[in-house]
Amino acid sequence: FSFQVSRRQLENLIKELYYYLTYSVWQSFKYTNKLYLLYLLGESAAFADVDNANDWRRTELQKLTEQMQQRIDALQNPDNCSKARKLTCNLNKGCGFGCQIHHVTYCFIIAYGTNRTMLLDNDGKHWSYSKRGWDATFLPISKCSYDKDIPEKSRIPRWSGFNESKDHAVVSLPIIDFLNSRPNFLPLAFPEEFAPDLLKLHSFPPVFFISQFMRYLMRFTEGMKKKIDEAVKFIGPIVGIQIRRTDKVGSEAAFHALDEYVKWAEVWFRIQEKRQKKSLTRRIFIASDDPTVFSEAREHYPEYTVYGDESIAKSAQLGSRYSEQSLIGVIVDIELLSRCSYLVCTFSSQICRMGYELMQIRVGDGGNLFHSLDDVYYYGGQQAHEQVAVEKYKAETEQEIDLEIGDVITLAGNHWNGFSKGVNRRTGKVGLYPSYLVREKWITVQFP
Repeated sequence: FSFQVSRRQLENLIKELYYYLTYSVWQSFKYTNKLYLLYLLGESAAFADVDNANDWRRTELQKLTEQMQQRIDALQNPDNCSKARKLTCNLNKGCGFGCQIHHVTYCFIIAYGTNRTMLLDNDGKHWSYSKRGWDATFLPISKCSYDKDIPEKSRIPRWSGFNESKDHAVVSLPIIDFLNSRPNFLPLAFPEEFAPDLLKLHSFPPVFFISQFMRYLMRFTEGMKKKIDEAVKFIGPIVGIQIRRTDKVGSEAAFHALDEYVKWAEVWFRIQEKRQKKSLTRRIFIASDDPTVFSEAREHYPEYTVYGDESIAKSAQLGSRYSEQSLIGVIVDIELLSRCSYLVCTFSSQICRMGYELMQIRVGDGGNLFHSLDDVYYYGGQQAHEQVAVEKYKAETEQEIDLEIGDVITLAGNHWNGFSKGVNRRTGKVGLYPSYLVREKWITVQFP
């Protein structure tokens, strides 16, 4: 247990050093120094697979996945649907596909934490993305039915808290923004019973736990499976690049040029070449709502084989986004992103985070298989993401904050330059601090 944790901490320390040097002194670095850093990153990555440790972790995590999926399936398919305790969730949150799926996943986690069967309002028949409803692309989430197994639909009480809602056979859940009396098992929490194994096997346990619910939700119909299989055209190591433009840029996220994404794809390929001691063919899969990035990538990066569907990007435009064609396209993009070897994207994008989440079940420990150009991973409405200082630090500028050993920091974001930003809970001060001086403060709770 301690070896696996220490190994990951060492790898993260080397990455933070790389971020710091890249930002501060990279231009003045000699070529040999850059190669040395890449070699060090490659060796630390290879260390994770000594004695086939990756295969062992993948096997053990697959056992946890099977256990989790069996529990979820049993909860979703009770012996007696009319007597089962239920939680209803409105699929049509007023936002895009990624946001809606994250909303339903949050409902699913609340249902699991309260030992209830989750049902979609009207069984998901009325969906803004498809006239055919949820079943157009996904399997039913339960053998129970909202229409058949909830007799008094107009009188379903609204969630009012864990204890306050215990006596209700059926409760409806509001969107997370309006959730009162928040339970302690909201993300980024994960179950105590799985904590020893997850902390040993996975670099970011909360996302592995979240992925279990998302994968169960996104079980494809045969028709959707066929469309995905037809879209898979790549083999071998490949970096998935998700570029979100349109409505996000300027409001929730900054514009990032294509070369920023390809830069980190190239870093990953070079690290893998150092790790594997051989040359690798450069491949990228692009998912975007900007159709122009495909031709730009092929023109400016001829050494890369570029995969991706420009027609999906066109269907993701604001005028056509809420259509079944767009729905199928975004599902294909997300699924293919999850099948890539590594992701470069912006975690401000729900689509990017979904690809990362779904990747976890496929690869086992995929917690570090990404580079985000903006945010750290987060889940909308999550509990505070906290870290603990392991060394003392004296602020060197007005933008920085002091740390004492044991200080709890509420993380606001990693600036990917060796520093993170957060709030010191002891002093109340907001500012920057060296990322390498803190460790994660995991949230583990009892689930039923």
